[in-house]
Amino acid sequence: QEPLVESGGGLVQAGGSLGLSCVASGLDFSTYAMGWFRQAPGKEREFVAAITWNSGSTYYADSVKGRFTISRINAKKTVYLQMNSLKPEDTAVYYCARQWGSDYRQPNMYDYWGQGTQVTVSS
Repeated sequence: QEPLVESGGGLVQAGGSLGLSCVASGLDFSTYAMGWFRQAPGKEREFVAAITWNSGSTYYADSVKGRFTISRINAKKTVYLQMNSLKPEDTAVYYCARQWGSDYRQPNMYDYWGQGTQVTVSS
């Protein structure tokens, strides 16, 4: 079983909303910060959002600030990404990951990754 499994992706029109979920299994979740990244075709994987282990702090890329919300429920070992006012440029494969390092914006600071879920926003 994969340690992190994302779900909730799909096709949506510009201006619409989608909610992503990421469930952890077989690894410590509640004491680690978690993050969401995305990767569009031909582009590098980029940071989207992160949340500390106790939900005390959240961080967002400038491109999604005010539109996306990251949250988590430790009892369910699940992290969420609510995406509103979606734009065509949000189209990408979205990944959740467990953070082990200090710089939440860098992919190499994450040790476990999900397989990704496709989000496509049509104009």
